[in-house]
Amino acid sequence: MVYYAGVDLGATNVRAAVATDDGTTIGVSRNATPRGPTGIDITEGVLRTLREACGDAGVTPGEVAAAGIGSIGPFDLAEGAVIDPANLPDSIDRIPLTGPIEKLLDTDEVHLHNDTTAGVIGERFHADRNPDDMVYITISSGVGAGICCDGEILGGWDGNAGEVGHCVVDPHGRLTCGCGRDGHWEAYCSGNGIPDYARLLAEDDPTITTDLPLESPDFTARDVFEFAGEDELADYVIDQLAHWNAMGITNVIHSFAPIMISFGGAVALHNEALVVDPIRDRVSDMVMTNVPEIRVTDHGDDVVLEGAIASALTQGTGDRTRLQD
Repeated sequence: MVYYAGVDLGATNVRAAVATDDGTTIGVSRNATPRGPTGIDITEGVLRTLREACGDAGVTPGEVAAAGIGSIGPFDLAEGAVIDPANLPDSIDRIPLTGPIEKLLDTDEVHLHNDTTAGVIGERFHADRNPDDMVYITISSGVGAGICCDGEILGGWDGNAGEVGHCVVDPHGRLTCGCGRDGHWEAYCSGNGIPDYARLLAEDDPTITTDLPLESPDFTARDVFEFAGEDELADYVIDQLAHWNAMGITNVIHSFAPIMISFGGAVALHNEALVVDPIRDRVSDMVMTNVPEIRVTDHGDDVVLEGAIASALTQGTGDRTRLQD
């Protein structure tokens, strides 16, 4: 029996899974992402989680033939490392991944992808039609895209293609993104950005009434969506989020001409009617080319991990015709 592994490294959790050659998961593990103090601490957390997944599957790491990694970025792809991640402590400047995992598994078949790229690989692998033109969008703590165009997964020379959350949607740059730049889509519409955007809109129009806990350090995007339909400011924020999201998705459609866009990430998955439906309603009036099917992933929070496994199985493509022997 040949085994394959997938790793999902996020800013909050690291997960790993081991699967058989038909993609059936037989072992899993999940741990909180270490907060440092250095990137090596996170590398060790990834390796520990992968060992635990192998143990849960009843196999040794050396029995795993290939692995896929879906990770937060940005990357130094030549080194196989994450560099200066935006949503982790500043002391973490480099997280080695590919080399240590190759050493653990004793294989050079380790494929590193941005987490959203892993998402589109998973969506493509599990889709009924295995489409050649599709985009996976995550709206979560950040915003990003995984892109398959003409049957090719677009990773970019440095592994950083698809960072659409860092496209400028507001030329006035009123909000600063977690990456330190101004006016990015992610600064307004991500789970991390929504609280600051709500405060900004409240400052713009102090006549808007609200019961949102704007001054609380525990105020989150979840509060905004929970107050929907009951709070004037919450409804205004959600309407403005729809504006920026539709603008961002329109840019993605015009750039890559997908036949399908699939959404994931906590903000989209937990608030489909308030986040995804308004995008569906607006983009048809904004797009001058063909409007793709817009849907929510069937794989929920597992889509990146599923994509990492699919990457291991298909040499990094998600194309079922390239299943490894």
